[in-house]
Amino acid sequence: MAYAHLRARPLYPAMADAVLPLLYSFRRCPYAMRARLALYASGIAVEHREVELKNKPSCMLAASPKGTVPVLVLADGTVIDESLDIMRWALQAQDPLHWWPNDPLRLAETMAFIGENDGPFKYALDRYKYPHRFGLDDGAAWRDEGAKFLWQLQAVLMLQNHLTGPKWGWCDAALAPFVRQFAHTDKAWFGAQPWPHLVQWLAAFEASDAFTAIMHKLPPWVQAHSA
Repeated sequence: MAYAHLRARPLYPAMADAVLPLLYSFRRCPYAMRARLALYASGIAVEHREVELKNKPSCMLAASPKGTVPVLVLADGTVIDESLDIMRWALQAQDPLHWWPNDPLRLAETMAFIGENDGPFKYALDRYKYPHRFGLDDGAAWRDEGAKFLWQLQAVLMLQNHLTGPKWGWCDAALAPFVRQFAHTDKAWFGAQPWPHLVQWLAAFEASDAFTAIMHKLPPWVQAHSA
């Protein structure tokens, strides 16, 4: 599975005499990951502020009181604090890799996949990965529940290389960080399942230049305090 369309480029390139949008992010958060993927694909420059979730900067909370990442603050003060909205904004502004599904049927398919991912699958994923947070002895039952969605992805990937067509696109980028989180909860179990196309799709994503770029480790951003 070739990923030449995910070639490396500076994630946050310098732009002289420009006020960059501010991106508040957390490296491992799947919502923040997919936002960074879309910004990477678009080539739009931002100032990346890596936050500590236990010590969120007051300027981020002022922009988005709900206190979750990602948060994108545009130069004109507009705040976009939902990951899918950041993806839409970036890809509709600039889409050199043609990630945005312009075909109405493909767009509908993408939205259906994302709805399932962000709803029932994420619900199961949280209980599989963090069972004790929900008063569970283990997450095995929720692992099996989440796997139902992964079997749907496997069925699609048996027929085509990517989720909504022959090329990697918005749907793949929106789902891959969550599938990765599920897979990494128990790598041995995930790798032993008979879904080879899904395993190959995820492995190719993790080996891509885009993944390497968006997962570059940055020190936590420290907010300057006036005297």
